[in-house]
Amino acid sequence: MLTLYLHIPFCKARCSYCDFYLVTGREQIAAFFSALSLETVSRSEELKGQTISAIHVGGGTPSMVPVRYLALWLEELAALCSFAPDIEIALEANPEDLSLKTMDELRSAGITRLSIGVQSFTTEKLHALGRAHTALQASRVTADALRRFESVSVDLICGVPGENGSLWQADLHEALALRPHHLSLYMLSVEPKTILHRQVAKGLVTVPDDALQASLYEDAQSALSLQGYSQYEVSNFSLPGHHSRYNLATWKREPYLGFGPSAHSFLVSPQMELRMANVSSLTRYLAAPAAATAFREELSVEERFTEQVFLTLRINSGLDVDFLRKGNKLGHTLSLAIARFLEKGWIEQQEERLYLTQKGFLFADLIAEEFIFG
Repeated sequence: MLTLYLHIPFCKARCSYCDFYLVTGREQIAAFFSALSLETVSRSEELKGQTISAIHVGGGTPSMVPVRYLALWLEELAALCSFAPDIEIALEANPEDLSLKTMDELRSAGITRLSIGVQSFTTEKLHALGRAHTALQASRVTADALRRFESVSVDLICGVPGENGSLWQADLHEALALRPHHLSLYMLSVEPKTILHRQVAKGLVTVPDDALQASLYEDAQSALSLQGYSQYEVSNFSLPGHHSRYNLATWKREPYLGFGPSAHSFLVSPQMELRMANVSSLTRYLAAPAAATAFREELSVEERFTEQVFLTLRINSGLDVDFLRKGNKLGHTLSLAIARFLEKGWIEQQEERLYLTQKGFLFADLIAEEFIFG
């Protein structure tokens, strides 16, 4: 089985906190899909004989693209490989793009799952984030989507400028009232070279400190757990059977192919593991879509081990202690780290496997670094 990712790089505007590759405007949408068709055909050998279990369409803002382009690409793709009978085809969408007509068109095109970039159900936070939709629109669109799609995921952000406990509680209350199948909860990160980074550096805005963000995150963990949501990854919670199939596959280090500018691929064979990335430039992608790969790296044994530890802890599927001991040279230092995290209540041990606790999810990367580097 193989999963696919398609990066559609178009947005109406760049949000202040976003560091993904994108271009603003619609002028080159048709040219992009023509180039995408050429890239897809050029990679037919990678697709030949493969069965696709999941496709994730991200960006950018895929929902601002006319549905007919997506439908045509899926048809072209299906001619080059096999789709699993229960394939999950997920699309990221903004509420302001999702009219009832558009949702019906997406369903007809084969989309089975919507990932809606709500970010907040409150006017104050939407304004602080510079989002184009309203709080009422976010609620209405989510409810409409739940009546039309097999799985609906909602993104929420905590820790935005001006954030407080009551605003976050309002977000959680509305989300749980709507009861989407899946929730992705992100603590706002001030990434370098973003608009938000420049605003913070100039003192124009202030973001909540780590302690408040951690408190908001723990409030969400408790609220969602009580309502039957399982936390299967640091930022992701789902009702039974509604995890993101593509995302979970990537965290499990299963092979995937990426299409479009800046998209990544991961190829696995008995001889090697290979990571690749397409060029992060729409201009260059349009000029040579059949030669879009800009980065290619074969992973060393040490890099494979590091990835396995970081990603296994993030999804909390249980990290084998023997694997951990064989992969590094920390010796007694590793035993001390395990004992320290057990005492803090950040991990728990069941037989010979280590699992993060609810508290431990806050420190997943720190714990992984200690286990690898000491």
